[in-house]
Amino acid sequence: MRLGANTWIGGGLFAVALAVAVTAPWIALTDPVMDANLLNAELPPSREFPFGTDAQGRDIYSRVVYGAQISLTVGVVSQIANSIIGVTLGLTAGYWGGWWDDFVNGLTNVMLAIPSLIFALAIMAILGPGLVSLLIALGLTNWSYSCRIARAQALSLKSQGYVQAARILGYGPFRIMFTQLLPNMLGPIIVIATLGMGGTILAEAALSFLGLGIRPPFPSWGSMLSDARETIAVAPWVSIFPGLAIFLTVLGLNLLGDGLRDIFDPQATTRRA
Repeated sequence: MRLGANTWIGGGLFAVALAVAVTAPWIALTDPVMDANLLNAELPPSREFPFGTDAQGRDIYSRVVYGAQISLTVGVVSQIANSIIGVTLGLTAGYWGGWWDDFVNGLTNVMLAIPSLIFALAIMAILGPGLVSLLIALGLTNWSYSCRIARAQALSLKSQGYVQAARILGYGPFRIMFTQLLPNMLGPIIVIATLGMGGTILAEAALSFLGLGIRPPFPSWGSMLSDARETIAVAPWVSIFPGLAIFLTVLGLNLLGDGLRDIFDPQATTRRA
């Protein structure tokens, strides 16, 4: 199996972001919350402060590094929740059909008709800002694409010979779905989850930018952009580096998802060519 350039570049960018998040306590120069010094406020990038400082005199490099922990945690955990919900609904709907399939289809159409960020805003308005509220809001609002893919795969696979053989051997519906169908649809699901993770990181940044995400002074890339609005004219580096972190991470996930699609569906490369 040959990995394309998108897979290497995207996987490399995401691996760097993940490594930064994991090693944040060791590679950060200062405490991102407590080490504030107004005498160092809004200093440009230098040897002492590689990314400069913000209006409170905090090291932006350290805040970007620790922000990777929050942003990636939200992206990974929320997308896992979305995948579990979407795959479970789509798999059962495609296998059972009938009224349950109609119900899941209707619910999916509602979720697709209204942007997921609107649903997330409504949930955050009820629960209030914070990491747990953010995980709940983003983990319940972006499962529709996984559901559609899982349903389509289940409809296609349930008539295969090995599924019929499992029925003859006495396998129950749940055993067939989760031991026979699910392993054979993991490729498209992984691709959708990878692409959805990038969208979830952008949604977290948007909610934090609006003040509904991570509570200050804890750093997330979105909340850092929100704090930088008032100083962007005099200290543009305050917004450049967290924005660049979001851009490179989401770009990496999108390239990785595109590369994985080429791996799991080689015909897609031929069609595009």
